[in-house]
Amino acid sequence: MIEIPKRSEVIKKQKDEGKLIAAVFPIHYPKELLRAFNIHPVEVWGPPLVDTKTGNAHLQPYICSIVKCGLSFLLDEAIGTVDMVLVPHGCDSLQGLGSLLLDFIKPEKPVMVFYPPREKRSCDVGFLEKEIKRLYHQLCQLTGYSPDEERLLKEIEKEEALEESLLKLYENRKEVTLSSLEFYRLIRAREYLDADTLMNLLKSVPQKKQTPLTNSKPVILSGIVPEPMDILEKIDEMGAYVAADDFASCRRRVYGKGESRNPFTRMAERILNGPPDSTKGSSFDERIAFIESLIRRCSAKAVIFHNIKFCETEEFYHPILKRALKEMGVKTVEVEVDLNERMPQQALTRINALIESIE
Repeated sequence: MIEIPKRSEVIKKQKDEGKLIAAVFPIHYPKELLRAFNIHPVEVWGPPLVDTKTGNAHLQPYICSIVKCGLSFLLDEAIGTVDMVLVPHGCDSLQGLGSLLLDFIKPEKPVMVFYPPREKRSCDVGFLEKEIKRLYHQLCQLTGYSPDEERLLKEIEKEEALEESLLKLYENRKEVTLSSLEFYRLIRAREYLDADTLMNLLKSVPQKKQTPLTNSKPVILSGIVPEPMDILEKIDEMGAYVAADDFASCRRRVYGKGESRNPFTRMAERILNGPPDSTKGSSFDERIAFIESLIRRCSAKAVIFHNIKFCETEEFYHPILKRALKEMGVKTVEVEVDLNERMPQQALTRINALIESIE
């Protein structure tokens, strides 16, 4: 088992090194830009099973649990630790959260918002480049520091190298000696680890499994975030393993390399040219083609749609995706979860029935 530093230990270490801490909500943002300002991003995907009383006081009942848990955690616990908050526009709920923090709650720490484009058109690189520059100038004002192009490119290249290693780990999944839970704990450590530490952890992953994964059935998970994470352990116990994922928090954020030597253009290229994602408004055809490529690579015969309750952005795609997969002969099941609840037994029963039905 790989020893992954705890989030609290990482935050303390980064603070001791003189870095600022940014609480960053989902989903897409230029992580390398923050690092160039000596700001350490710590992502807020919940966390699960927190008291949401504070968040409930500000939000409608139909807002997803990522936002409810995240707002409660931020106001009740994290606001005294972090130096700033960044809220990207990943969906209507997150856009509402940004407005709520800026205009009504007004916490004691600076709040920034970030607006990636919702489509993929020729003009979107230019739009996103301007949005990244706007965030750059805002960070200059907050920190009193203006990193030059060389510094920005250095952080971009470091992030690209990390993503290349992550992609190789995904591609070698069958050979990796980690359970589904261990594998995704490592993948998700990217949410709070610095690039160097995570790169060293990736290099330490043993590649040859003593008990070949060919004895288990490969399945694909698709959704926003693999919470509650005990679903991964349960899938292994059912005689399957997560061979690939289409999670917004995981595989969809392995962007790859940009082409431009202009750092702002390159950061925009990376986000826009990454895997298709519901929160980026990707087309049905792009989503289908990407999931099909995952299926071919790992020979999966089933896709589990793991949806956060009230996530309309993701649910909008499911009917078309499931119909396309059925035409390919790929079985599917859709389960709905709430971050503030344990994995429903009914959902586990449906997943188990799906796994038993595939050869």
